[in-house]
Amino acid sequence: MKTIAHISDLHFGREDPVVAEGLRVDLQRLQPDIVVNTGDFTQRARRSQFRAAAAYMQRLPQPQISIPGNHDIPLFDVLRRFLSPLTRYQRYITAELFPRYVDDELAVLGINTARSLTWKSGRISAAQVEAMERMLAAFPESVFKVIVSHHPFIPPPGEAMAGVDLVGRAARALEVIERGGVDLLLAGHLHHGYTGDIRTFYPSTQRSIIVAQAGTAISHRMHREPNGYNVIRLERDCIEVTVRRWRESAFTEISRVVFRLEDGQWVPQTG
Repeated sequence: MKTIAHISDLHFGREDPVVAEGLRVDLQRLQPDIVVNTGDFTQRARRSQFRAAAAYMQRLPQPQISIPGNHDIPLFDVLRRFLSPLTRYQRYITAELFPRYVDDELAVLGINTARSLTWKSGRISAAQVEAMERMLAAFPESVFKVIVSHHPFIPPPGEAMAGVDLVGRAARALEVIERGGVDLLLAGHLHHGYTGDIRTFYPSTQRSIIVAQAGTAISHRMHREPNGYNVIRLERDCIEVTVRRWRESAFTEISRVVFRLEDGQWVPQTG
């Protein structure tokens, strides 16, 4: 079994120090096999915010996979936004914009969906789709494959896709993701945690792929729910997604959903 701690939307510059320390303590207790951060490390992509985010991430368990969010691109510094949008992110967080982690059981691939031309929306480029196909093909067939992005592939339950910042070129990317044998997609951006099957929103997808969204882990910018993050436990035939949320003075498990692989499809378990 592999354990992923899926955190997102730290928003340093708007972080809650008490919750941040609580998350650090919770992750040190958990000792996951990998920490996945799905972007928005900062509130306004300032050097001080990136320095604080980098120092914080160094205190969390290793290894880590990180990708930028739209808030990690400068908003008001127009020259930097268009000429070198991710320079600070690459200096302080990671130079990799296609980060990869591979071991004998697990392969995680990060995709940068943040773009200078939009304020909060994101997309996957045609070049990224081609590169993703090559990288997925290079992973061993036996490993559990995970794709990580900042922007979500599916909206929250009960919401129309038109009202949510879904990642652009998702349908084309999903063709490659499906062929590449990916079983799990992780994202953030909406500050709202939820889990679902990609086929609910892309019925042309032939194979079930599970989506897990994380809320905002430590920031004051809560939209729909308290601070929280996901603990995901993976086996070849099982995906377990546990949501842990901040309550009073600690992170506490508030929900758990389990999917089992039956006849090649991920089936939610009841009871």
